[in-house]
Amino acid sequence: MNFQIAMLLGQDGITNGAIYALLALSIILVFTVTRILLIPLGEFVTFGALTMYAFQSGQDSSIVWLLMGMMALDVGLDLKQLVSNGVEARKAQWMGLKLAYALIMVILIETLPMQEIHMAGQVLLTLLILVPLGPIMYRIFFQPIASAQPLVLLIVSIAVHVAMVGVGLLMFGPEGGRTAPFSDATFQIGNVMFKSQTLWVILVSIFLIVSLFLAFERTLYGKALRATAVNRMGARLMGISPDFAGKATFALAAFIGVASGILIAPITTLYYDSGFIISLKGFVGAIIGGLISYPLAAIGAVAVGLIEAFSMFWASNYKEIIVFTLIIPFLLWRSLKSNHVEDEE
Repeated sequence: MNFQIAMLLGQDGITNGAIYALLALSIILVFTVTRILLIPLGEFVTFGALTMYAFQSGQDSSIVWLLMGMMALDVGLDLKQLVSNGVEARKAQWMGLKLAYALIMVILIETLPMQEIHMAGQVLLTLLILVPLGPIMYRIFFQPIASAQPLVLLIVSIAVHVAMVGVGLLMFGPEGGRTAPFSDATFQIGNVMFKSQTLWVILVSIFLIVSLFLAFERTLYGKALRATAVNRMGARLMGISPDFAGKATFALAAFIGVASGILIAPITTLYYDSGFIISLKGFVGAIIGGLISYPLAAIGAVAVGLIEAFSMFWASNYKEIIVFTLIIPFLLWRSLKSNHVEDEE
């Protein structure tokens, strides 16, 4: 180990830690608002990366048909609810717009020469296809049981994760994929070479974190989500829809997950089942933050990335074990710190 190697490992650790920080913030956001541990968050990461790879390699992008199918199921559930409660013209029009959106995306993906489109256009299309799956997922799987016990929500979350892994295998196949970098430029500081893709990951991660902070502090919808996270019943009494809060948080989490996959796709090869390990490392950061504190979670996630990078140098066979055992001391500390209450029989 010398200074140059330490700098390279630190560069990789901060790059991975920035992605883990985004995922940790998404996990905390969804959990505080909906009480759901979003286990399928990692699938948005892999779907984003593999969709971009499919666009660039000219493969069949069948993921758009998943959007069409889930959108149709979403509209079907809305229609059933409207028939039961009385059809409203405004909501019926909204259902038509959702179906039209999915149909437009199918036409675009099936007709456009995706390999010839600029990378910015490929990124935009990837986001337009995958981000709507977040609120649709909440509507189909979680909204009907939103008031259930946290254990039930966790079981459903695990089931959705397993289903999405199977869907990923069906649509993308077992082969992995790595996309072209946003830029091939390199920067040298002293004896250390920095890749521009690393700077892209760090800068975009910082931008997203700052944007989330400003959205929650300065916008009306952000304050509504904060109110739901602090006191769900009080927010409901003030007229804030819990259904809106759930869909909004899932949309934000899906956006962050897909964006993270697009960012890291040029750095590492991702497979259909790579998302679980990635989101699990973000979950370690969320645990360090107690599933409450955003700053602690972000700091913990960056620490996870650095420890993972240096563990790969000293003990590569045990790097995953070292990373995941970080949870144990924090769980023990919080267990000793918290006040235990006996359940009444």
